[in-house]
Amino acid sequence: MTMQTRRSVAAALGLAIPAVAAWPAAALPEPAYVVDDATLRDVIENGPRSAADKARDVYRHPYASLVFWGLKPGMTVIDVSPGAGWWTDIIAPYLARTGGHYIAAVADLDDPKTGEGAKKGRAAFEAKYASNPKLYGDVKTVGFGPNSSALAPPGTVDMVLVSREIHDWAQVDGFTAKAFGDFRAALKPGGVLAIEDHRAPDGADPKLANGYISEAWVIGEAKRDGFALAARSDINANPRDTKDYPFGVWTLPPTRRSAPPGQPPNPAFDHAKYDAIGESDRMTLRFVKA
Repeated sequence: MTMQTRRSVAAALGLAIPAVAAWPAAALPEPAYVVDDATLRDVIENGPRSAADKARDVYRHPYASLVFWGLKPGMTVIDVSPGAGWWTDIIAPYLARTGGHYIAAVADLDDPKTGEGAKKGRAAFEAKYASNPKLYGDVKTVGFGPNSSALAPPGTVDMVLVSREIHDWAQVDGFTAKAFGDFRAALKPGGVLAIEDHRAPDGADPKLANGYISEAWVIGEAKRDGFALAARSDINANPRDTKDYPFGVWTLPPTRRSAPPGQPPNPAFDHAKYDAIGESDRMTLRFVKA
């Protein structure tokens, strides 16, 4: 599935989260070194988030993940390909309240290969987050893609967040290296590259296009492109995920695909066992600019 298609699916399906059995967040406690961030907790619990987005917290652990990555008041953060804004609705209000800056790396309007769906997605994103600057702050957007230019002035960004994107980039030769180069250029010395993605077994072919990518492959790519691995976590692990589904990771919630791409959903498809698994097993990595 292309990145453009994935953006459209995320935007369309973010409103329909099935009631499924969830492996409990309590099974993976927050690290002992965490200093409580009351503002971040308040945004997650009481900020401008939909009920559907909050329902996914049991799988995505937003507080523990953001603290693990090192989000702090006043940072400048680039959120790469934020889709419908699951992370935006947390990070942008948090930074607005703490004197920081949120930048969304979205569809590259200067690239003639950028599709109409991606352009419309960017326009909808910009309209939403410009509608309430008091709540979201001064949200900036910048074009990002295989041929995009710099994301920010060199050495001005504290953190770059990449959530569930690298498995797509691996399908395009050279894209991951280009993206990591863009991030390294934008980050300050010691700046953080925060990564979350669907985790394939080590040694898996990165071009399988099933939505999973191996943690070892991601670490190797990041190290090659000038990042040092600072920490890894199983905050977002799911041991129930067997990673062998008829429509790849998209068989699982929240996408719940029941037919090949381009075909209508199959009403006879039995989602029960996939819903019982929950969302995917995910790597959670923190790199620093070496």
